[in-house]
Amino acid sequence: MSCVLRILLAIASGVLLMPLDASAQAAARVYRIGMLDMTSPDLSSPIQMAFYEELRKRGYVEGQNLVVERRNAAGQIDRLPTLAGELVALRPDLIVASAPQPSRAVKDATSTIPIVMMFVADPVRLGLVANLARPGANLTGVATLVPGGFMAKMLDLLHQVVPKATRFAVLVNPANEMMRILAAQEIPDAARKLGIQVQIVEARTPDELEPAFNAAVRERAEALLANADAVWGSPPALLPQLVARTGLPAIYLVRAQVLAGGLMSYGPDFVELSRRGAGYVDLILKGAKPGDLAIEQPTKFDLVINLKTAKTLGITIPQSLLQSANEVIQ
Repeated sequence: MSCVLRILLAIASGVLLMPLDASAQAAARVYRIGMLDMTSPDLSSPIQMAFYEELRKRGYVEGQNLVVERRNAAGQIDRLPTLAGELVALRPDLIVASAPQPSRAVKDATSTIPIVMMFVADPVRLGLVANLARPGANLTGVATLVPGGFMAKMLDLLHQVVPKATRFAVLVNPANEMMRILAAQEIPDAARKLGIQVQIVEARTPDELEPAFNAAVRERAEALLANADAVWGSPPALLPQLVARTGLPAIYLVRAQVLAGGLMSYGPDFVELSRRGAGYVDLILKGAKPGDLAIEQPTKFDLVINLKTAKTLGITIPQSLLQSANEVIQ
């Protein structure tokens, strides 16, 4: 075969293949997912970055083969049903709901579109699913806590830091159904075992945080358990900065709040939970049924202590706690 003929055949083959390649690219699947949050998420935060980084690793790139429809309630829980309805009307491949309130709203809005739940402490006690192993229906995801005495553990850790304290305040968002359940079921028994008095202080919005802390001070609280809530979580410095004005030693759920100046935290690795949530998105987009996917729970909880804050508060952290801490910030 002459050289000229080989070249002509190669050109012809390329021309024939080009439409096939272009057709294949045009037919590539574009996935659409909805995201419902209580507040506008900071996409540059480690938790958010971990979620989208994991999706990219699994082949989903926003702007290429992934469309993300985002909705947030700007801290107003009464907007969630409307926003959930908007997302359902778009008929996405699935909806990711972050925190208890958005998860409830999406579940109430659809029984057919798959839901990936994230950052819900106990979906069984909340009534979102019947059990963790086989959640059934259209919802699965990642739980934040392991049921049974978690808030009691947080109170105990805080009590070890201020063993002479007898009056503790516990911050609760009454609009957070999960928080109300945990506080009612776990706090009274934990208080009796520790021999302390507990005062519940409530805040539905960031504007109500400072009055809640002032109320705790007026009632002579000596320490504070600052529960995590999506309404208070961004920016991470918000809660510890307000708590610092009271001079109360406090324990948080989220490590980022200790990095921002809080005294100590005890909770799961939220960055890792975010990655695992992205894994559920991948499985469902590949055809898995959410009801068949077991809801995962954290396998490890980290104790983080900020010694700089302890010094500011005039507190000496017991050596036993420092030795068991996963991270000590100097």
